[in-house]
Amino acid sequence: MKIKSVNPYTEEVNWTYDSFSFGKCESMIENSRAAFSGWSSLSVEERTKYFSRAGKVLRQNIKIYAEIITKEMGKPIRQSRDEIEKCARICDYYAENAAEFLKDEIVDTGAEKSYVTFEPLGVILGIMPWDFPFWQVFRFAVPAMCAGNVCVIKHASNVPASALEIEKFFLEAGFPENVFNTLLIDSKTAMEIIEEEIVDGVSLTGSIDTGSEIGELAGSLVKPLVLELGGSDPFIVLEDADIEKAAQVAVKSRFLNTGQSYIAAKRFIVLEDIAVDFIEAFELEMQELKIGDPMDEETDIGPLAKKELIDSLERVLKDVKKKGVEPHVYGEERKNGFFFRPTLIPAASTDMKVCNVEVFGPIAPVITVENEDEAVKVANSTEFGLGAEIWSGNLERAQRLAKRIKSGFVAINGMVKSDPRLPFGGVKKSGIGRELSHYGLKEFVNIKTVVVNK
Repeated sequence: MKIKSVNPYTEEVNWTYDSFSFGKCESMIENSRAAFSGWSSLSVEERTKYFSRAGKVLRQNIKIYAEIITKEMGKPIRQSRDEIEKCARICDYYAENAAEFLKDEIVDTGAEKSYVTFEPLGVILGIMPWDFPFWQVFRFAVPAMCAGNVCVIKHASNVPASALEIEKFFLEAGFPENVFNTLLIDSKTAMEIIEEEIVDGVSLTGSIDTGSEIGELAGSLVKPLVLELGGSDPFIVLEDADIEKAAQVAVKSRFLNTGQSYIAAKRFIVLEDIAVDFIEAFELEMQELKIGDPMDEETDIGPLAKKELIDSLERVLKDVKKKGVEPHVYGEERKNGFFFRPTLIPAASTDMKVCNVEVFGPIAPVITVENEDEAVKVANSTEFGLGAEIWSGNLERAQRLAKRIKSGFVAINGMVKSDPRLPFGGVKKSGIGRELSHYGLKEFVNIKTVVVNK
């Protein structure tokens, strides 16, 4: 089977690759397991030296990596460079902190010595999405590898060049061979790999359906796993908020990466006293967005990553119109490229699909509510619980409200964004487990208790 990398802007094929057979994957995973022996025997301090070099190599090659991202999934080039810089920062962060996070914890139990130690599990399979084709991989792999594991990646089928370039990067940064390997495979082969028990853990960022399937299989085999399954993040604007600033961040949060982000604000819940003013400010910000060639430095909105996403977004808008609301569409229609114009739903209701499914694209629904109690009720009304944003001039009030929101992350007067220093993950059907921080570093380790007596 051939795997094609298609440029979403030109609709032309960038590169074509042969997919790997199960037999080839099995052999590569055996090589990874052999590499695990040497890699895990290094001290944490020895392993983190590799990540110190990794950050430098990323920054030296930022132009090359960013252009691959933009050619493969259409991300505006400025945002692609930001993504690579973020990958460098996670390398720096764990290079500086992993040894402290993983040191033995001494516990006074009355024995001669009692301590908790953190030991790597082995070969970890990462199944990664295309929306941040470098960052998603680094977010999973860097802490897992720092802990002493080795990683094999099944990346999204539309970003094979990114997947292979990341593997090449680790070698260029001086990492031992087979500590990180890329498998060019389909979902069926990934499931076979899990089922055959040739990996020791699984991390998935993807859809609820895929997460449920992998969770069921991994659970039946008692394999540790982390699931990050997306969200429908609420963006709550209270009547005492700075409306202009909230609107600026709202547009950035919703339309970053052309609206294709798990952690984007996806439902704007606004108190009725300020709804008109907020929508007006939001529309003014939307009108400033520049749509076009993602390789152009001035572009804010590029094409969608895949053609089939257009159909899914059209179905969402069809439902909006069916319920009597006319969307506000911005920008000119384009004949070429997988473009979808930024769209505002000024009078959205909770019974619309746009407010109940994860919308991967530049559509922004605004829901008007009477008070903060109703805002919380609407915010919590989906099956997701990844992130949330609250805007208010009263920080105590906002923090009280944050406790009532069912999500893994709440940003007050700011934007939800993953940060190596903070744990990231969701509740409800947004997933299980955490990435980043010292919490993510310990997802794929054996937390071993040792008690020593005379």
